[in-house]
Amino acid sequence: MKKQIVTVLCFFMACMAWAQDLTVATYNIRNENRGDYKRGDGWTVRAPYLCDQLGFENPDLFGMQECLKRQIDYIVKRLPQYAYIGVGREDGKEEGEYSPVIYRKDRFELLESGTFWLAEDPTKPVMGWDAACKRVCTWGYFKDKRTKRKFYFFNTHMDHVGITARREGAKLIVRKMQELMKKGEMVVLTGDFNVDQNSEPYTEFVNSGFLKDSYEAAIHRFAPVGTFNDFDAQKFTLSRIDHIFVSTTFRVDSYAVRTDSYWQEVKGAKATTSGAAPSEVQLKVYKRHCPSDHYPVIARLSF
Repeated sequence: MKKQIVTVLCFFMACMAWAQDLTVATYNIRNENRGDYKRGDGWTVRAPYLCDQLGFENPDLFGMQECLKRQIDYIVKRLPQYAYIGVGREDGKEEGEYSPVIYRKDRFELLESGTFWLAEDPTKPVMGWDAACKRVCTWGYFKDKRTKRKFYFFNTHMDHVGITARREGAKLIVRKMQELMKKGEMVVLTGDFNVDQNSEPYTEFVNSGFLKDSYEAAIHRFAPVGTFNDFDAQKFTLSRIDHIFVSTTFRVDSYAVRTDSYWQEVKGAKATTSGAAPSEVQLKVYKRHCPSDHYPVIARLSF
């Protein structure tokens, strides 16, 4: 009888630990455009690999950037366990790039959501400060059906040119979080911030008093490179411009910059063998491709 009680207690504790785990991610998937097709990195070529990558990681929620409506539709069709929130940045409807929040329909109940523009007037689809493009931040207020916990998830894509726009945009996001969040509620902020860990806007988040960088907080970390690759796996940087910030009360169990690739055949390349492997192992030179010009960032959290 005692052994049975111990077994039941262990099972219950394991279930509770599993239920409180939360896997989140951020991924700039690169917008679909003609220039990428010319270089061999067109969306229709890389999209299946990108979806397979996401399907394997199976995040509970994640933010994406540079998404056009047709790209989001493709992803949620390939991965039907997900739904999304967000609007196009050009008109607040479907025109232009989105910064959507993608979430598992079976695990989360969406309670509220919204989008604001990174601009002096965040309620309108306009460019802010010295930005080169209209920029948005999309947020959702979720209830975890397993744990009954409620939390916020924000996702953004800050400007790649405007220095003032990035600084003021960071301040605006922090201010909006403070306006929306109720006392004690937790939050995740993902995005392509177009600033690295040494920048002023980065410090706006980590010095906010309620956010921490999941990279710095992670117990286990796999981050052999920064987060931008320019569609070239040979290029290296230490700059992390894609970030996952989380409430200080989250425990960050692990963090990773996923450098997965896919390969395409090079015409005329001949197969060779190696003395280090059986003769049936045929080796050919293929070109290595990245699914996007950014690497996805994954963080595993505990409530």
